[in-house]
Amino acid sequence: METRVKQGESLTRSAFLLAFDLRRQKLTRRDELGYLLRAAALAELLLAGNLADESGKARPVAAPAAEPGSLRAVVWEQIANSPPRSWGRWVRKDHGKAVRVVRDELAAARLISVERRRILLFPVERITPRKPYLTRRLAESVGRAIRGGRPVGRLDEDVRVLAALATAARLDTVAPSWREARLRRDRIQQLAEPVEPIATALRKSVEAARAGSEAS
Repeated sequence: METRVKQGESLTRSAFLLAFDLRRQKLTRRDELGYLLRAAALAELLLAGNLADESGKARPVAAPAAEPGSLRAVVWEQIANSPPRSWGRWVRKDHGKAVRVVRDELAAARLISVERRRILLFPVERITPRKPYLTRRLAESVGRAIRGGRPVGRLDEDVRVLAALATAARLDTVAPSWREARLRRDRIQQLAEPVEPIATALRKSVEAARAGSEAS
């Protein structure tokens, strides 16, 4: 049975919870998480008709009914008040801040707890899901979407998009290995069709970030 993303829950919040590694009790790839979160916000706006793709650039169409201060509202304001720019530009912009914005949303909703302390004068932050079963169910649902079973066209749209973005971001908790991704290439492309320009921009942004990290 396919598990839906909780009704009323944003893709950004779900992506954050999906990035939590329950076995290791930590967020995976935290330095890249902001790319995934901003891509999720862009996907929400695109799917809702607030944005349109125009020759590889994000074009504002209609203001969303987004909660003030939410990542979706932040991303919309940036796009609406700027000249047309590529999807990749909006995936990468302020990606570190995106993590903090969604973290605070989840903490306010009591879906995570945030503990702050200092070790040798350095600030350390520990994030713990208050409802780990939500992360587990998301991972199971997204994993099934990626690996097959139900036809792509019959998947819930929110699960389908999360699966596409998680794969593009190579999210350790659910993304297939490089070898498996090649075998499932057609299915992964089908998953990404509703948000193809965003998934492509996310994949390229993550690849560039990792290449830069390995080179330094």
